[in-house]
Amino acid sequence: MRPHSAAVQADDAIIASMSQLIVRNVAPRLVRALKQRAAKAGRSAEAEHRSILESALSPERTGRDFKAFLKLMPGAGSLRLRRLRDTGRTVDL
Repeated sequence: MRPHSAAVQADDAIIASMSQLIVRNVAPRLVRALKQRAAKAGRSAEAEHRSILESALSPERTGRDFKAFLKLMPGAGSLRLRRLRDTGRTVDL
């Protein structure tokens, strides 16, 4: 057992139970928009921030590809998409 391993495990447990995210240098207009959106939903800005992160990063959302995203657009049900097999251009370095 390495020295202080119990302390390290305790720190890991605290981090796992109390994850935090600090976002710096956020434009004031985004902060206002977040607060307005939170007020409309009847929750705090922090709760709204969590909700936005959850919806943006949930497996259901991130698991979709761009084609599936486009097909969700109104009127796109009959949209036929095909993938171009473009390999790009050669570059001489």
